[in-house]
Amino acid sequence: MSKHDFTAAEFAGRLARVRAAMAADDLDWLVAVHPASIHWLTGSDAKSYQEFQCLLVGAREEPLVVLTRQGEVHEFETDSAAGDVHGFGGGENEDPIAAFTGVARRHGVLGRRVGLEVPAYYLHPHHYLGLRAIIGDALVTEATELIAGLKLVKSPAEIGYIRRAAALADLGMQRFAGELAAGASELALAGGIHETLMRNGSGIAASPINLVSGPRSAYSHGAPTARRLEHGDFGNIEFGATFNRYTATIGRNFALGKPTPRMVELHDIVLRASDAMIAVIRDGVRATVPHQAARAVIGEAGLESCRVHTSGYALGPGFPPSWAEPLHMIGDSPHVLKAGMVVTVEPPVFIGAEGLGARIIDNVLVTPTGAEVLARTPRDLIVAG
Repeated sequence: MSKHDFTAAEFAGRLARVRAAMAADDLDWLVAVHPASIHWLTGSDAKSYQEFQCLLVGAREEPLVVLTRQGEVHEFETDSAAGDVHGFGGGENEDPIAAFTGVARRHGVLGRRVGLEVPAYYLHPHHYLGLRAIIGDALVTEATELIAGLKLVKSPAEIGYIRRAAALADLGMQRFAGELAAGASELALAGGIHETLMRNGSGIAASPINLVSGPRSAYSHGAPTARRLEHGDFGNIEFGATFNRYTATIGRNFALGKPTPRMVELHDIVLRASDAMIAVIRDGVRATVPHQAARAVIGEAGLESCRVHTSGYALGPGFPPSWAEPLHMIGDSPHVLKAGMVVTVEPPVFIGAEGLGARIIDNVLVTPTGAEVLARTPRDLIVAG
């Protein structure tokens, strides 16, 4: 993605919403760290999240200020909506917090009321402590979800990109189903998916393919291996496709040869749990409601202890290692679903003692009256050979 993927008016509208939220929190400056936040406000697709980076957002008419490693300065200058770009390091090591101090002083950040994003994965503890020490008492809040909350509801352009990604995911699943056979290795099947996705215009997804079979089918997020599939195997495949960084995910269960009654039963349980979620998703529904609907189905089957993770989450532009947004459909979620959100539906059942697991993953667009499933791939158990 770049600044050219959306209109200047859309970027301006996003910045205005951020500044309104900052005003509501009485903030003079926001230090954004999450690459998805920087991406949403500037269009930057830069890889600088591997080291320290931040975006300084002023509450008034200040330009957007980026601090990034030197290798990404030119990319930010030419392919983002940032107004002022500063680099650190380059051919020699440099303390990014010392560089931050200089940039913050130059732009009048220090001594003002500051909010700081503290995202998982993207802020080293040493850098966090350094920022706290430099900003001092002016750090009035950890505003990790200020931007993240604003971007949960997608614009028409964003929804269009997600639809494109969902169509690519369907192509990848078609390739997988067509090549699924005894003797094929998990890695070869994953390679076919990657080839199809990228040949047809997908970018590289933020999280690797999950592909497990046979004795590994109870691994809820297992990576593909050199294992060759055998007749009688049960398994699970999940992957993401992207378009302009916007992600769509899909997951299906598969069997080689006639599945056992237990395999069919587990697939049916997660399918009914997924259907129960989709039936209650709509604008204004608390995020706990679809979760509880799935939990009831799985609990009635006596498998409550085998729900090993969330029933679903909000989906957006992703940077390694995750494409998830902060809204999760789980028991203590404070969020409310709104029209224009895109969420995953994926209530799981993974039973280590049986060596079996099942999960169907679909993405749905929340609408005023319900939920639109974006994938076109059938949700049936894929049976080959």
